[in-house]
Amino acid sequence: MTLSGDLAAFAGRLGHSFARPERLIRAVTHGSLGGAAAEDNQRLEFLGDRVLGLVMAEALLRADPAATEGQIAPRFNALVRREMCAEVARSIDLGAVLRLGRSETRSGGRRKDALLADAMEAVIAAIYLDGGMDAARDAVLRLWGERIGAVQADARDAKTALQEWAQARAEPPPVYAEVGREGPDHAPLFTIEARLASGTAEQARAGSKRQAEQAAAAALLARLTQ
Repeated sequence: MTLSGDLAAFAGRLGHSFARPERLIRAVTHGSLGGAAAEDNQRLEFLGDRVLGLVMAEALLRADPAATEGQIAPRFNALVRREMCAEVARSIDLGAVLRLGRSETRSGGRRKDALLADAMEAVIAAIYLDGGMDAARDAVLRLWGERIGAVQADARDAKTALQEWAQARAEPPPVYAEVGREGPDHAPLFTIEARLASGTAEQARAGSKRQAEQAAAAALLARLTQ
């Protein structure tokens, strides 16, 4: 089996030459395409998540031998979370080679964080199965690149940080509410408000509720800590 031109170019961006090209084909095949479940990337996604986690844990421990588990954990979470995987996927144009069913294609599946993140993990698993742990480690470290060194020393997500701010002052946790939605179904734009019991609030907009909540929390936290 040989790779199509676009997949061969994608393999080049990954920096891995597949001994068994069908592994890469499966990694970019979404369940919406139909066919046997064993032919899509869900099982690879499960494996890739674990491989990515091990590589990142090793990299962070090696980069900061003096760091405690409490310091390493938020950095680790920042590097393996769905949004980061999707960001890396976009950097290598993974969306362009996804094999999707018609419904997912029409609904903008090539741009969705969830699909891109899952496929990124599946690709990592495909490299692992094809070339072993060394090949997977090399690919992950190369693709994540400067993101690993740039991860903040305190990389807690904004919602967690805001909740801890409130708890430290014996206040109830912040509340998040959707206050607006614009755009077509395949590319919505959500407006989310983060509000404290005191009434202090901030709003933010993003293409997913989760991203908008994080942005609203970050804006509110910035206001509170000025």
